[in-house]
Amino acid sequence: MFDSFPGGAFERLDRPRYHADLSRVYDSGIGFLNKLERGQHFKERGFPSWEAFAEGDWQGALSLADERREEYAQELRQASRLGVTHRRLRVVEFPITPYVQWELFVLRVRVDVGDQIKILDAHDISNIERTRPVPEVVILGDAAMYEVVYDEDGNADGANRYADRSLIREMNAGFNALYDRGEGFYDFFDREILTLAPPQVSGAPTGLRGSR
Repeated sequence: MFDSFPGGAFERLDRPRYHADLSRVYDSGIGFLNKLERGQHFKERGFPSWEAFAEGDWQGALSLADERREEYAQELRQASRLGVTHRRLRVVEFPITPYVQWELFVLRVRVDVGDQIKILDAHDISNIERTRPVPEVVILGDAAMYEVVYDEDGNADGANRYADRSLIREMNAGFNALYDRGEGFYDFFDREILTLAPPQVSGAPTGLRGSR
């Protein structure tokens, strides 16, 4: 699975070009967006909920995450108007990192308004990840695929853009196979996340990953 990805040809885009290109392709009639998330540690400077989380204000972080509810609902309404189906698969390692614990509360708000998100235990794909983790990618139909790139401090630094349609079809097939194996978001969240104590992360350094 994803065997061709390491050798795939790509164009390196800085952050402004990545965001502009993604928006252009998204509006072009792609049909669906698949997002595979694998990293367990990220920084999201500029996102108020993450800023509160990084400062140790857990209740503030949750409240600020919920304030994005209408914004996320608008995103899905726009996707519906464009005929774009969103699916996201979040790979989670145990023990759950503070970042992932926080992120899943944010993703719960998205699921509440209709986003299609599943969770996959990293242990269940250990046979696939013998040589490398599954890639963290955003796939827009069969038109374009982006691998988000990070600097040494974990800050989002643009993306590698892939345009080979045979590679993109292979990646979508892999995503579909893993998504089918994923667990329903609420089932995982209620069992594994609601039972956790608030994470201890006061004074965490800031950085940037991207919009939730």
